[in-house]
Amino acid sequence: MNQGPSLEVLLRRLLDTPPDFLDPPRQGKTGQVHVAAVVNDVLAMQGVALPAALRSTLSGGLKGVSANQLTLSAVVAWLLADASWPHTAKVGASIPAMFAEAVPALAAEAVALRYVLEPERREELVRTTIACLGLLPDGETAAQAADRLASVSGVERRRLLEASRAAEARARAIREALARKAAEESADKWTRE
Repeated sequence: MNQGPSLEVLLRRLLDTPPDFLDPPRQGKTGQVHVAAVVNDVLAMQGVALPAALRSTLSGGLKGVSANQLTLSAVVAWLLADASWPHTAKVGASIPAMFAEAVPALAAEAVALRYVLEPERREELVRTTIACLGLLPDGETAAQAADRLASVSGVERRRLLEASRAAEARARAIREALARKAAEESADKWTRE
């Protein structure tokens, strides 16, 4: 993994997000921010074309795409417009996947405004963005970056909670199966005697 921009620079940029990026996204005939155009501009800065599927998603016309996801996409575009990001083919090629996968997951966790105003959420967004682009925060090792992202990530907490629930359900099913088997063996023993 290559070193990316300074975490502090990106956290400050996110804190300085212009209020226009938090305006209602264009959905149909309502809203103000044309999120697809904003994201297209950021991709163009990296020399990448906006994929048609992502354009459809960010245009606000698809069902299932929330206003929060669109607003968070605009905020991430603002973050990615910073001059400190490396302009490489690998980074540019990773950006569409960031908007297609990471942004919807983050939007499901919290409203976009929280990623701008709350320090822990701001760090989560910056670290997630850096990781999605295959970079490390400046001055951090891969282990440090992964550990810190895991500790601030609401998405990771949700994944761990769901995995824990699934493991508990499996354990409960096994205990119930063992109890049934023991009861059957006890009944068999009783009928034999």
